[in-house]
Amino acid sequence: MPVVRAVRNTDDGIRVVDVAAPDGPGTRVRVRAAGICGSDLEMVRTGLAQGTLGHEIAGVLDDGSEVAVHPFVPCGECDQCRNGRAQLCRAATATMLGVFTDGGMADEVVVPESCVVQLASGIGPNDASIVEPLAVALHACNRAGVEPGKKVGVIGAGTIGLLSGAVARHLGADVTIVGRHDAQRHAAETLGLGRDAPRDCDIVFEAAGTSSGFDDAVRACRRSGTIGLVSTTWEPIPISFLNAQMREVTIVPAFVYGEAHGHREFETAATIAAAHPEIAAAVITHRFGLDDATRAFEVARDRAHGAIKVVLHP
Repeated sequence: MPVVRAVRNTDDGIRVVDVAAPDGPGTRVRVRAAGICGSDLEMVRTGLAQGTLGHEIAGVLDDGSEVAVHPFVPCGECDQCRNGRAQLCRAATATMLGVFTDGGMADEVVVPESCVVQLASGIGPNDASIVEPLAVALHACNRAGVEPGKKVGVIGAGTIGLLSGAVARHLGADVTIVGRHDAQRHAAETLGLGRDAPRDCDIVFEAAGTSSGFDDAVRACRRSGTIGLVSTTWEPIPISFLNAQMREVTIVPAFVYGEAHGHREFETAATIAAAHPEIAAAVITHRFGLDDATRAFEVARDRAHGAIKVVLHP
């Protein structure tokens, strides 16, 4: 029986193990890059990670086509899908690669044909794992109403904060971002994002996932402005709503990505990544071979290493 290498959470922690090569219906992707997401770290910490990890995936098809992988399949039939909200599909989470089905931190993965997104000239598969988190940022910008001329602030300069700022700038907004670490500030400068403290913003993205981050977002937002929630917190955090109430801000959560302006946001994110190769260059700070996955996860957990996005290359 053919075997491939795969990254899994074992009793001994993150390890690379041999598993049966994926089979069955679908399209085979020979993985070239798989990003480590904060949710991967949390699933490992909480013990939720059971199979092969990885939902930020790019690779090559058997015919040589270079692709990114949309990591879930909306059912197309539930009330949410019928109303254009595929990201809220009642069945989609069960299909999420790297969460409930085996993901892309492996030599290869077989995915439904609808998940395959061709890459445009300007980005190759070694960098295109960035398309998935970029789609998250694009969806957040669309939800929050980012438009040309809007004044946008970002609190928190991890991967999603930086990408939200980069997408907002691509959409024509004037963007400033707050980062705590030197690597984050350098990435922000590379992306052309202002680093002054955001003030009186039309839209503020809360990307820190902390009580103080939410408070800072409220203070940075103008009266009757919008706060986009793009951070993901796995544990409850205390939040005071008084200042938000006094400013009558609109709070807009965003979850993964769906469709906007007649196109799948994931596909639009792939075109943005190709048009702006500086995005991947700024955000991907560390790269490891698949056999070094244990070390890669250690680096991704510790901001002291200057890590923003850590990518595995099978």
